Amino acid sequence: MSASINLICCNFSYVPQNSSKFKTLIRARNLSQQSPLLSKRSSNSSVFLKLNNRIALVSPFQQKGVLQICQSSLNTQNSEEEAGQDKGLSVDNGKEGRDWTTSILLFVLWGALMYYVFNLSPNQTPSRDMYFLKKLLNLKGDDGFRMNEVLVSQWYIMGLWPLVYSMLLLPTGRSSKNNIPAWPFLVLSFFGGVYALLPYFVLWSPPPPPVDENELEKWPLNFLESKLTAGMVLAAGIGLIIYAGLANADIWREFYQYFRESKFIHIMSLDFTLLSAFAPFWVYNDMTARKWYDKGFWLLPLSLVPILGPALYLVLRPSLSDLPVTVSKTTSE
Repeated sequence: MSASINLICCNFSYVPQNSSKFKTLIRARNLSQQSPLLSKRSSNSSVFLKLNNRIALVSPFQQKGVLQICQSSLNTQNSEEEAGQDKGLSVDNGKEGRDWTTSILLFVLWGALMYYVFNLSPNQTPSRDMYFLKKLLNLKGDDGFRMNEVLVSQWYIMGLWPLVYSMLLLPTGRSSKNNIPAWPFLVLSFFGGVYALLPYFVLWSPPPPPVDENELEKWPLNFLESKLTAGMVLAAGIGLIIYAGLANADIWREFYQYFRESKFIHIMSLDFTLLSAFAPFWVYNDMTARKWYDKGFWLLPLSLVPILGPALYLVLRPSLSDLPVTVSKTTSE
């Protein structure tokens, strides 16, 4: 049904109904309603003013009389119904919630890992584990014992992983639908590795909130977004991988024996494997948040390479300051 328009004279003392000019105006109005151009328009006519919007009459009605054009009660009722339907849809979508399937699976994985770490992992050499830990922390002086090169390399790479995840999760891995911050889990990951990060993966609720320009100039984002930081991580990763790769077969066999006997080395090796497995997803998440997938998709297969792939992506990714879509400017009221 095409929209009907009510023509209301707001000052009848200046426009008498029996005047010829008034009848001419009404006749012109009726002809315009029957025009095929108007009939082709949608039910919500594009030529209308809201109630109480008054327009001054042009010649010959340039006296004090004013015309008011408003929607009919039928159109008003229809628009209210449509607005109510839209509001209902938005409320339904808000109540629909997120899909918790992935979170449940990650929680089950985390619970299984915790059970394995505390109850099923090998623990045949607890005294040697304490000795290795003191040597790696430089709490024990030079006593003539040479540490396994693969073990030393893995130990220092585990110190790089939390920094890599901090650069991937802050700010594009933050949650906007809940108030759970990422930084406490990232701080704990320097001590607990993936075992501390998995609870955040369970609670993570995308998309990330917009980033304020002032945040990029302050700690820690100015450090985590720095190309110098990314370059140092990549250089350190390359050096440690080469150091372990140059070890001979006997060193690798010795490390495998440690893995089978030592709780400390066994848990750290699982940590390294899981951090390497989750890294490609967070690289993809950061890449899409920066609108860089079309140019950087070729880095996704490389991100499967432990520490080196994600570090290379951090060096090549665009800075958030160059992406006005992601950055939200602060406006004063």
